[in-house]
Amino acid sequence: MSEPDARGLVVVVEDERAIADLERLYLADAGFGVHLARDGRSGLADIRRLSPVAAVVDVGLPGIDGTELVRLLRAEGDRTPVIFVTAHDDEIDRVLGLELGGDDYLTKPFSPRELVARVRALVRRSGYAADAGARRRVGRIELDTDRRQVWAGGVEIELTTTEFELLAHLATRPGQVFSREQLLSAVWGAVDYGGTRTVDVHLAQLRAKLGDPDPFRTVRGVGYALRDGS
Repeated sequence: MSEPDARGLVVVVEDERAIADLERLYLADAGFGVHLARDGRSGLADIRRLSPVAAVVDVGLPGIDGTELVRLLRAEGDRTPVIFVTAHDDEIDRVLGLELGGDDYLTKPFSPRELVARVRALVRRSGYAADAGARRRVGRIELDTDRRQVWAGGVEIELTTTEFELLAHLATRPGQVFSREQLLSAVWGAVDYGGTRTVDVHLAQLRAKLGDPDPFRTVRGVGYALRDGS
């Protein structure tokens, strides 16, 4: 099976099935992984769990509405970029949504291509895209994400595309433990691409190539971290 050319996972929180399916179709065609949630509470839980690169959130959701969902995220310090979608073209609604922590706003009906363009722009402006051109060192590991080169202890290491993306994502926050689901969403753009075993296999390959001392920390039952100062 070939791996998707993923740009990261987008969580779509939309209770109207036809709109949700259309958003998923166009976002997937643009290279994003897409996870759908049908109500506010499940959408909130999914964003917390999956750490997507962006979320598209309908304002008029069952359970808790979209503005409350984002208010709760922001109160927790979660800065996931959010595009609000609403059926109302009302300036008060737009201002309220943005004041509560939304990053952009679309009014139904909208062009799916415009949605994709807005998501791309939002991800570019976010910290996720800002990390892409950085050169960084973490302990004995050095990455040049512009030239896609990696050195371990001064020796250049040849990595596959997926191995590089996985290492680069872990290097954005040295010491932080990422769950397998978070790594799947960030690197593969999916929450079920071959199961979480896929992450374990690629981490084992990275360990073999990067050598000792082991640059990764495994938290059993949770996930992995790149050691800070490894």
